[in-house]
Amino acid sequence: MEDKIALLHDMVAQSDNIVFFGGAGVSTESGIPDFRSVDGLYNQKWKYPPETILSRSFFDRNPEEYYRFHREKLVIDDVKPNRVHLRLAELEREGKLRAVITQNIDGLHQAAGSKNVLELHGSILRAYCSRCRKPYPADVINKGTGVPRCDCGGVIRPDIVLYEEQLDEVVLRKSIDYIRNADVLIVGGTSLAVYPAAGLLNYYRGSKLVLINRSATPYDDQANLIIHEKIGEVFAQV
Repeated sequence: MEDKIALLHDMVAQSDNIVFFGGAGVSTESGIPDFRSVDGLYNQKWKYPPETILSRSFFDRNPEEYYRFHREKLVIDDVKPNRVHLRLAELEREGKLRAVITQNIDGLHQAAGSKNVLELHGSILRAYCSRCRKPYPADVINKGTGVPRCDCGGVIRPDIVLYEEQLDEVVLRKSIDYIRNADVLIVGGTSLAVYPAAGLLNYYRGSKLVLINRSATPYDDQANLIIHEKIGEVFAQV
């Protein structure tokens, strides 16, 4: 473990073209649970699995149940950036980190001070009318009740990518460019099981692919450095 941390430390020290690609594990230390986690209590409250409720077809068909789930499971109050978010922001200020590409929707990278954050799945901190596209503060949804409506009569929805929806083309293209041109690509806190986001790793052309995740991923055999530890503990030493 110490040898791997030392190797990662050297990679970071010697590069000014690092890109970070992160998932749900990055925010775990901030107290944000994985919304996909299902325990015994879950089935007492919800008739459908999370992936079903968070799909576009379910949202259109049953918005009341979607918003009940959204407010209870996705909105977490008083969360703060953790040592991973803070260290990444620091690396950006030092001119070493070019971009953070995240699958998370919590806005914690920006709260930590990161400027160049590409949100593949959008942000729970933004909202807009699904009919006229008028932007709204997220609290219209997060602090409200029932199905929020715009003045035009359209449903106000969170600015997140639901299952069955396409990723934003501009964000996707920028992410590909950063990954393709990166010297060091650090991937952390993700099982790399959600596509098309996970497929972005295929665009990396360098020789310093670092995977930090507690469990194995489908990309382990392509990595130059694998660290199966909590990402917070790793970043505390980098």
